[in-house]
Amino acid sequence: MTTPQTFTAPSLQSDGLIEQAAAWIHPLRGEIAKYLVGQEALVDRLLIALLVKGHILLEGVPGLAKTLALKTLASLVDADFRRIQFTPDMLPADIIGTQIFDPKSSEFKVKHGPVFANFILADEINRAPAKVQSALLEAMQEKQVTIGDHSFALPRPFLVMATQNPLEQEGTYPLPEAQVDRFMLKVVVDYPSLEEELRVVDLAANIKEVPSPTPIVTLEHIRAARDVVNNLYLDDKVKRYLVTLVHATRNPDDFGLNLGAYLRVGASPRASISLALAGKAHAFLEGRGYVTPHDIKEVAMDVLRHRVTVSYEAEAEGLTSEHVVTRILDQLPVP
Repeated sequence: MTTPQTFTAPSLQSDGLIEQAAAWIHPLRGEIAKYLVGQEALVDRLLIALLVKGHILLEGVPGLAKTLALKTLASLVDADFRRIQFTPDMLPADIIGTQIFDPKSSEFKVKHGPVFANFILADEINRAPAKVQSALLEAMQEKQVTIGDHSFALPRPFLVMATQNPLEQEGTYPLPEAQVDRFMLKVVVDYPSLEEELRVVDLAANIKEVPSPTPIVTLEHIRAARDVVNNLYLDDKVKRYLVTLVHATRNPDDFGLNLGAYLRVGASPRASISLALAGKAHAFLEGRGYVTPHDIKEVAMDVLRHRVTVSYEAEAEGLTSEHVVTRILDQLPVP
């Protein structure tokens, strides 16, 4: 493996820009820990999405604090926050807004929906039909929505944090492929360990009123950190490595991987972009001014798992997209 010095960007680290721009990260993690036990990896993924203008999808069975994690993060940032509870009877206008006729002026006026906020918590997003889920497509990609004949810019930053339950299928609707691809990260939330669950009981099994989180991070903090993340050094060798990972999900045989029979659809070029951005954010969280292959491998599963579709042969053998991505990461040579 190439030594870390190959990827070093001295200007950022010697000037202390990373340490200065990341000064709010540790206090934010400390505040989140007061409400959320464990789940350090989940918190890191939330921060990565926040730092590189991504959207994040959390999947897990009920009771794993998915909604709590997203709501706590949004509450700790001094920004507009809206929670949208997705239900089967929703309409697109319930999200983006609609035109309302004003009899006094005899004109139609636009009423903005809850999507006009910095942070959107789309709770149980797969409980709404496809036409409602698709209402978020333009918002997530273009950072705007169209109501009638006019387009309206959304507040900046704009971050969609969605949850879905993978087990209960009655009354749910699978997310459209175009919708899924717009989520930079898909994080699968697992059960806590025994010790963590004991702490959960100590924290939550009481009837005292828990004070709501107080904002400690401003939008200026986030913008300053994003500027630094954007300037982190990404070596050509690391860039080629991450693009190779994505190409291996489409044509594994070209890289000597015996996985062609297990793959039906590979990751899109948006996956390469997401890998580069998420890798930069991961390096920033570790206090480095350069991206290493380790950063790419750390975020690759969350970037690729929802962008890879396995074949019927793979399903018959009990293989999932995660199995395929793991084999690609294990078998492809690292620079």
